[in-house]
Amino acid sequence: MAGISRSQHGSESVWDYPRPPRLESSGRHLKIVHAGRVLAETTESLRILETSHPPVYYIPQSDIAMEYMVSSRQEPSFCEFKGLAEYWNIEMLPERGRLAVRVRDAAWSYAEPTGVYGGMAGYLAFYASRVEECYIDDERVQPQPGDFYGGWITSHVRGPFKGSPGTLGW
Repeated sequence: MAGISRSQHGSESVWDYPRPPRLESSGRHLKIVHAGRVLAETTESLRILETSHPPVYYIPQSDIAMEYMVSSRQEPSFCEFKGLAEYWNIEMLPERGRLAVRVRDAAWSYAEPTGVYGGMAGYLAFYASRVEECYIDDERVQPQPGDFYGGWITSHVRGPFKGSPGTLGW
């Protein structure tokens, strides 16, 4: 990746990520599991790289079990770079002895992303903290600290990361 220095072990520092954020194809194998069901799986994701944040991965709707995704009543939020974000709930009806599942605002998307982010239309990003498991390749993801940002932390990404108490003003 141009502009991002990697250590000898292939890790990236979030402090080398750009601002404004950069959108790029990932090609890594992503998998999201919730309530014992595969909610999404892809090798066709996009990722956003922004200074001080772990990468945010966007998955094409064609690789998401959209029958479990329902538009949220949450007010859209505004990103100065990407535009209006809409939120999605997970709603799984009971089946074969499983209980019904509802997770509010588990994902978000940009229906009409602005500028260079236009390619994100039709993709959703998931909060790793609101689903049971997220994987990049075979590594389980750790959620970005706090409840506002949705970055995915793996052993390949170095912080410190924005999101913990006291870091919102960075």
